Amino acid sequence: MNDRTFIANQIATLRREVGRGTAINALSGGVDSAVVTVLAHRALGRQLKTIFVDNALMREGEPQLVVKTFQDLGIPVELVDARRQFLRALKGLTDPEEKRQAITDTFYRGVFGKAVKRARATFLLHGTILTDIEETVAGIKRQHNILAQLGINPQQAYGYKVLEPLATLRKDGVRRVAALLGLPASVTRRIPFPGPALATRIVGEVTPARLDIVRQATAIVEAELRRTGAFQYLAVLLNDRATGIRHGRREFGQIIVVRCIDSTDARQATVRELPWPTLRRLSRRITAIPGVNRCVYDLTPKPPATVEYL
Repeated sequence: MNDRTFIANQIATLRREVGRGTAINALSGGVDSAVVTVLAHRALGRQLKTIFVDNALMREGEPQLVVKTFQDLGIPVELVDARRQFLRALKGLTDPEEKRQAITDTFYRGVFGKAVKRARATFLLHGTILTDIEETVAGIKRQHNILAQLGINPQQAYGYKVLEPLATLRKDGVRRVAALLGLPASVTRRIPFPGPALATRIVGEVTPARLDIVRQATAIVEAELRRTGAFQYLAVLLNDRATGIRHGRREFGQIIVVRCIDSTDARQATVRELPWPTLRRLSRRITAIPGVNRCVYDLTPKPPATVEYL
């Protein structure tokens, strides 16, 4: 099946499935959710309700940027401020799966559940892709948007039916479809960003202070590496600390890991061999963040590592 046929089939399927009902989707700004949003908008028009949930875990300015991008495309998006709810749910948690579960529960049972009731929606659109399903079912890494594949009946648990138009595609296929749908390059070429957002890039407890550090490091990494053409690049805040020197005095500071990989569909990945001047510049800028005195570069391919740390 070619990409144009895929688009036509998915639009027809969404119209048939939803009928005269109302569907709702949570836009994250990533290419997967963006493609689902455009497909659903073309299929359903006013029967679609799109929201963007600000969960306090996004990059700097991202909620406002995403909403504006889709408004410029003629697709209305409601910005929902849920920062307090997510930070409260994550407080004190350090285990990766507990953090993911807290985000999932807060999203589906709390914030999103209220949005579904307001919209009287009976269908939920997910940007699930094939890699998400495979890694979750294999027990490699639980993806927050996987429900039915783990035996969770969303109609019984949450009161709506889940539709997954991209479940047969991998990331490269999604990017091709995004380009055909006319999405801007800022979306089609956007590096992958996980659903649980910066919570997957903080080893240990997620707090406002730690989010601020990894948010600053993320901005630096993305500014420095966006012209490399790499598949993905990111900053991770470790839970360990290291002894350093700041203003001539001993400092017990934070450690940031930089990761930059090449891949086609995220199933396998190789590490980009960055030039030494780039690495030196990254280290200098990241260790200028208050409280951070170590910057290290991750040389591990996938496998044995996953792309994200959590």
